[in-house]
Amino acid sequence: MRVVDLDRDMSDVIPTSLTPDSEYLFARMTEATLDATCASVGRVVLDVASGVGQDSVALARSGARVVGAEPSGRMIAMAEAFGRDARAPGAAAPVWVRGWADALPFADDSFDASFCKGAMDHFDDPEAAIAEMARVTRRDGRVVLAIANFDSLACRMTRAVDELREDWLGWPPLRGRRGYDTPSDHFTRYELDLMREQAARHLEIERVLGISIGWGMPGWATLVGGLPKSLVEAGLRALDALARRYPTLADVIVLVGRPRSTSSTTSR
Repeated sequence: MRVVDLDRDMSDVIPTSLTPDSEYLFARMTEATLDATCASVGRVVLDVASGVGQDSVALARSGARVVGAEPSGRMIAMAEAFGRDARAPGAAAPVWVRGWADALPFADDSFDASFCKGAMDHFDDPEAAIAEMARVTRRDGRVVLAIANFDSLACRMTRAVDELREDWLGWPPLRGRRGYDTPSDHFTRYELDLMREQAARHLEIERVLGISIGWGMPGWATLVGGLPKSLVEAGLRALDALARRYPTLADVIVLVGRPRSTSSTTSR
């Protein structure tokens, strides 16, 4: 049985500063995920594992009615405070509900769209969460999943370099977690095939796109940080375009689908 800290607020992992490649990756991941929900005035959208609420608040500015589901009471308190400070004039504030992703406290077909950004690999049973998102989303709605790809080109290249250092050159292993190792609070090591396999049992997959290439490779952030801004932006955009075409190489994968009428979901 895993021990879960429901008072965790992620202050230990939220970065205080970002390198240009990280800024680009996180911005594009957010943009692609939120755009795929097709949020607009009157639509009802569910943010699963909503955390401190920044995505829910951003969607609420579009006029959508947004519900954030989050098991951590501390995160909900932070989200409520953030929502008060960041809410656009005239926009309805998101509603925050305490709940687990694999047992969402909502009736079938409650939402026009649901999404989970960057959290599925933290779940004890991520496929159950996908099934629940399919259950609570209307049949003509959208389910959007965004997750780090631990078989990205960057992970493969970093692993190859480490194997060369250790197996061929006999150098000692580097201390600390390598970029291709899943962190201790991640329970699933996602890559494209596994993501498709789990999603396809509950969703009619419409499209899969990749975000960014190169993030996490040794020396990459230093290289990007030392180049002229215009060159960096052009290079990151070019790599992002390549990632969209070949998501198996990408740092992040975004999958968009519609609930299957024959999904193995059950109403609670």
